[in-house]
Amino acid sequence: MTFEVPDACTLPTAEQPLRLAEFDALFTSAVRDVEAVSATHARMWLTGPPGLESMVRDLAAREAACCSFFTFTITPQPATDGDVLVLDIEVSAAYTDVLTVLAGRATAATAA
Repeated sequence: MTFEVPDACTLPTAEQPLRLAEFDALFTSAVRDVEAVSATHARMWLTGPPGLESMVRDLAAREAACCSFFTFTITPQPATDGDVLVLDIEVSAAYTDVLTVLAGRATAATAA
């Protein structure tokens, strides 16, 4: 799935594939379900070992710092072992294509 980085992203070009790889690793290891809430809002359910929440918060903060069109909301869920999270990702209407590709990569990872 091709990912075209929007001009609004301030992450240096050399670092962009590394960041995408971080998201792909998160999607592969932790995402259990993806819901398209709307064209501008995707919701992902994640599970993982203790520490997942801090890792997701760190990745989301770094991504929001360079791509201000993203809004990430991380909501911890009750869990008996490890971390369970809901990750909401929202964008303005101008960036729905970026969200669609990102959510598609997460969906593909859950099917793998």
